[in-house]
Amino acid sequence: MIINAKVILLLANTVFLGILSLFEYQFFQYALLGGIISAIATGLVGLFLILRREAMIGDGIAHTAFGGIALGLLLGINPLITALFISVVAVFSISYMRKKGLAKSDAAIAVMLAVGFSTGLIIISIAGGFNIEIFSYLFGSILTITQVDLMIVSVLGIVSIIFFSFFKKELLLITFDEDNAKITGIPVRFFSICFNLLVAFTIVLSIKVIGVILVVALMVLPALAALQLKRSFTGTMVATLLCSSISVVGGILLSALYNVATSGFIVFIATSIFIGAAACNRLLLS
Repeated sequence: MIINAKVILLLANTVFLGILSLFEYQFFQYALLGGIISAIATGLVGLFLILRREAMIGDGIAHTAFGGIALGLLLGINPLITALFISVVAVFSISYMRKKGLAKSDAAIAVMLAVGFSTGLIIISIAGGFNIEIFSYLFGSILTITQVDLMIVSVLGIVSIIFFSFFKKELLLITFDEDNAKITGIPVRFFSICFNLLVAFTIVLSIKVIGVILVVALMVLPALAALQLKRSFTGTMVATLLCSSISVVGGILLSALYNVATSGFIVFIATSIFIGAAACNRLLLS
């Protein structure tokens, strides 16, 4: 038993020293900072999307952004900028199709997803096929984030955080009772436009962290885990941000230590937190 305890302590000390040594590298500092900003922004947007029953719009916009990423790589522009432009167009197109009765919400999302992804495939074919860089956007590569990427992620993330901090009450009222919000004088159309823009911003800034394919997991799982705790809205929001941040930071640390895909670890940790929260909720109710 004494020998086992010594081995465990030695392993724990080795892991701890390994984590400390990572902070000496600039790429790791960029990754942590960008990851935390992205986690907070996605947590906020994801919680409202779930409450509005529009969680799948995150998946649709992310896949649409793939076309923008391919376009940016083809033109030699920062792919996050072109992805942001395409995402904004997509989110407003979905909103337009729903309001004009051209398609219901899920069908409108499916249309934009198909158009965006197929556009990306066509552009990649024209460019001569897949390369390593396109895969980094499909599956995420937060450990390779550049200073320019970090600046874009920081600006978009800070805008999202400020908006949700100042207009939390208005967004809540619109989410649960849009007609009453109009009666009380809240500019529903203005807030809907701003919210749609932030959805597009947040998805684009998360692509570098977790990739196009899994970005919806980072938006949905932390909020679902927090909702299992049955707290007030403020408590649920805080829990969502904690779950999201723990998932991203944990995923980055484990990925850097063991050289495994960051997005995979992030989703695995977020899923574990959700399962744990759901299990605790069921045990307390039984």
